[in-house]
Amino acid sequence: MISINVNPAASNAGLNLGKTNDALQKSLQRLSSGRRIVNASDDAGGLAVSMKMAAALKRTEATAINLANAQSYLQTQDGAFKVADRVLNRMSELATLANDPTKNSTDIANYDLEYQNLALQMTSLANEEFNGVALYGAGGVVLEVSTSEDGSQTLGLTQADITGGTIATVISSTLTAASSTTVSSDLQDAIQELATMRAQNGSESSRVGFAQDYLNINALNLEAANSRIIDVDVASESSQLARFQILQQAGTAMLAQANTSQQSLVKLLQG
Repeated sequence: MISINVNPAASNAGLNLGKTNDALQKSLQRLSSGRRIVNASDDAGGLAVSMKMAAALKRTEATAINLANAQSYLQTQDGAFKVADRVLNRMSELATLANDPTKNSTDIANYDLEYQNLALQMTSLANEEFNGVALYGAGGVVLEVSTSEDGSQTLGLTQADITGGTIATVISSTLTAASSTTVSSDLQDAIQELATMRAQNGSESSRVGFAQDYLNINALNLEAANSRIIDVDVASESSQLARFQILQQAGTAMLAQANTSQQSLVKLLQG
């Protein structure tokens, strides 16, 4: 039936054209933004997962920065260990030189003068800091550093006590008031203590390095996984864009055709 009031063909063509225009606009938004999910309604579940992954990625990157700082802390601490090692070795050398029957009391006092200054240097090293945080501490305090983005895993940075134990004994000793042989023996023990502390530093530094490697790999995987959810497939979406553009052109032409179909009524009315 041909009706003046109703043109079903034009209405249907207009409806289809509207849907095509909406799809075309979404495709343009996706390609221009690089995102598959532009609005929450595009994929509500996928958006929720993407948001959690994005947050985890940010935490992972921040944790990696913290571990890099921890590595710098340990390297600075090891640098001070190297100096302490040279100091103790020189003190040990002085004690051996003083343990010489051909040296008179004045000679030994001269050796002791340098010995005491080196003892002060050991005390000075014990007070060194990294960004306001002590490198060393009495009792070997352990600083906890997170190695996972959720904070569930940690590792410790030991603030070794380089003025405790036998090291404290040799720092407080004098070559003039104590047996040089005894001081020399204590210094050997002190050097062993320092070697153990430095080994601890090296083991912690090694662990930090592996933790950094894991975080970097985890960050790459999180980024890739999130990209598969949130980012647009440019090749596929470009094909869809071309399809919608053709449909838009076809729909516009058909709508125009449907609107002109009622012109036959005019001819009928004209008789």
